[in-house]
Amino acid sequence: MHLPWLLSIGNFVIGLAAFSVIGLITPIGTAFGVTPDEAGAVMTWYAVAYVASPVAAALTGGLSRRLVLTFGLLALAGGAVLGALAPSLLLLKASRILVAFGAGLFTPGAAAVTVALAPPERRASALSVVFFGLTLAQVLGVPLGSWAGYAYGFQATFWVVAGLAVLAAAITWWAVPARLAFQPASLKTLGETLATPHCLAAVLFTTTIIAAIYVLYTYLGPLVEARFGYGRDGVTAYLLLFGAAAVFGNFTGGFSSDAIGPSRTLAVICLVQAVMLPAIALMPLSPILMGIAIVIWSLSGWSFMTPQQARLVDIAPDKAPVMLSLNASAIYLGVAIGSAIGGYALKHGGWSAVGLVGPLVALLALGHLLWSDRLAKRARR
Repeated sequence: MHLPWLLSIGNFVIGLAAFSVIGLITPIGTAFGVTPDEAGAVMTWYAVAYVASPVAAALTGGLSRRLVLTFGLLALAGGAVLGALAPSLLLLKASRILVAFGAGLFTPGAAAVTVALAPPERRASALSVVFFGLTLAQVLGVPLGSWAGYAYGFQATFWVVAGLAVLAAAITWWAVPARLAFQPASLKTLGETLATPHCLAAVLFTTTIIAAIYVLYTYLGPLVEARFGYGRDGVTAYLLLFGAAAVFGNFTGGFSSDAIGPSRTLAVICLVQAVMLPAIALMPLSPILMGIAIVIWSLSGWSFMTPQQARLVDIAPDKAPVMLSLNASAIYLGVAIGSAIGGYALKHGGWSAVGLVGPLVALLALGHLLWSDRLAKRARR
């Protein structure tokens, strides 16, 4: 089945557009004369805008999937062009709204198409293929985007995103069947899902675990600069390590989910995050030990995606498209919350505050997981 791999190309562009900002905090701050926490708000604006994506997905639920997915990538390309041309930080933030709108149409739609076509026993592995593009963006896209941003300005990265988005749109139009049978979403289905406690609680677990990761991840570049005095090449190297581990984490999460179940896999991930976040932010690690810690942290964190997707489909198979759309939105709500918490902690308490807040959010995620699973079990009775 080649379609998941082709859809993964689109998700690579989505990941590059969304997460390249992580490696561009310093170039953006330099370009507009702002501090790292202020530059980090560019990520927050994208994430907050993405939260509205389930509404966009519901409004387009009756349209051709090929049309919706292609249009999403073209909208993202337009937002990237506007970002590259933005003369102020405010306009750069505003451009991220259009980028988020395009991403919100493509990523959950690609996941829903995959669920509709894959047999149940291969659903988790097929989803891991689709989301491989997002993790590959962590490996290659984010570090290379960071390097280009330090060398040529953040605008260079945005121009590359725009070009790749147009290419991915052409591939998607060619690859996705024009008359693909699909369960259309609607505002009514979205409202019913949001009003179902066990469905909403299960989706919002995504927000808490992602928030824990992004308390630190958004500011990984400034941390490396502050800890070791590294510049462009040092920041790029650590982002490359994070991304390489993320690829293995994506597939590890799928295998672990099939072996011990999604919820157990997610519980282990929460515990590992609670240990690694303060270790990276607070301990006086050498450059080599910092690299090892980042690999463990990323391998664990990016194992989250596939088991959570499989868990949501299992909880509400009749609402799978809406659940997956809400889950994608919950990811970016978590990014917004985590980035905001990390920025506030960094501004008012330094790296010590960041290291103390991160594990607390990870433990909150564990409690949220256990509570939402309990609600789901009660709903099945």
